[in-house]
Order: sequence, then C-alpha cells, then structure tokens
Amino acid sequence: MKFLIADDHELFLQGLQFILQKNYPDAEIVLARSYTDIFDIVAKEHDFDLILTDLAMPGATWHEALNKIHNECPEIPIIIISAVFEKSILQKTFDIGVSGYISKSFSNNLILSAINLVMAGGMYIPPEVMQISMPSTPEPMRELIKQLNDANNGNDISTNEKILTPRQTEVLQCLAEGLPNKLIAHKLGLTEGTVKIHITLLMRALDVTNRLAAVRKAVQLGLLHEDKK
Repeated sequence: MKFLIADDHELFLQGLQFILQKNYPDAEIVLARSYTDIFDIVAKEHDFDLILTDLAMPGATWHEALNKIHNECPEIPIIIISAVFEKSILQKTFDIGVSGYISKSFSNNLILSAINLVMAGGMYIPPEVMQISMPSTPEPMRELIKQLNDANNGNDISTNEKILTPRQTEVLQCLAEGLPNKLIAHKLGLTEGTVKIHITLLMRALDVTNRLAAVRKAVQLGLLHEDKK
C-alpha cells in the first residue's frame, strides 16, 4: 500500500503521516508540501493507492492542480482534506473527479472511515454537499446522492429484507467478478462516479468496509450465489 499525502502546514502533515502509519503500518507514505511537489512526484510514480491532499497550497490554483493530477493519474483516487468547506467548492472538486472531501476538523476515526471507503472503490461525500441543490447534476445521480443522504441520516436499507436495487445487484456481481470501477462502468454503461456511489450504498447496506467483505456478506444473505463469486 502506498500513500501520497500533501499539506503546506508541516504540523498537520506530520500528524496525518502519524495517523496513517499507525493504522497502515506496512504502508509507504510519500510526503509533499506543495502542488509543485505533487506534480514532480506523480510525473515519476503512478503506483499510489491514494492521494490525500490539502486544497489551498503553493504551486497552482486548486482547480488547475486537481485537473492536472487527475488527468496525469486518473486511476488513483484523490481525497481532499482541508479547512476550506464551502459547498460550491466541494461540488466543483467532485465534478473534477475527486473521490472524497474531508474537513480537517473531522475526528481521526471519521477520516480513516472515509479513507477506507474511498480505497474500497466508494466515494465519501460530506452530508453538507448532499443536502444542497445541484441543478447541474443528472437526475439519476441526484437520486443516488439522496440515498446517501438518507443513509447518513440513519435510514439505511435493511439487509434482513434482502433489498438492493437492480443496479446495485449488478454492481455487486461485478465486484464478485473482481472488476475494477473503470470496467464496471464500461460494462454497465455508467460513469465511474456513479459506480462509486453504488458501491458506497451497497457497502453501507451490507455493513462492510471493503469489496471482498461485500461479496462474502452478499453470499451469506443469499443476495449472491456461490458460483458467482
């Protein structure tokens, strides 16, 4: 496992490194202190499992930087961890392709939960974003975001009722086949962002934190047959 973490405040950067090292003791952690550092690093290395970066840093505007990083290594999920928490900015980062947005005021446990969710192929969208009107967002995506909002408010679908949407069942089958998000999106005719939200929802419904556990739990509940694992 390999992380790239970036922040221009040394104290916070070292604190984040400590949290990750404590919870992922075998992980390699590469530090950056500006967008320029990130550009130089990803130009040489593309094997990161996650990029975790501050929003406002020297070297570029955040909009230019995130576009450049995402275009340079589109397969690597990006999480923003920032003191800036304006709803319009959060929405724009998700439009670029960011997989998660975390406030620096979040607890360590919540930060780690968001990281685990994103690394499992899901998407962490703060409740503040899910509660705002997004007229530019396609209706199907808005419905998925509404489902995530309901889940955050404690209205998860009960797995005892063995209820998943037909699309979530299709995504679950693709997880059982070991397909990455990009191939799931291609196979089902979806965007990768939509696939991430479906994965987030089904992992919430199944009360698991990774893809393999989702498949195993689905088999146990009769949502997936053994011969489809």
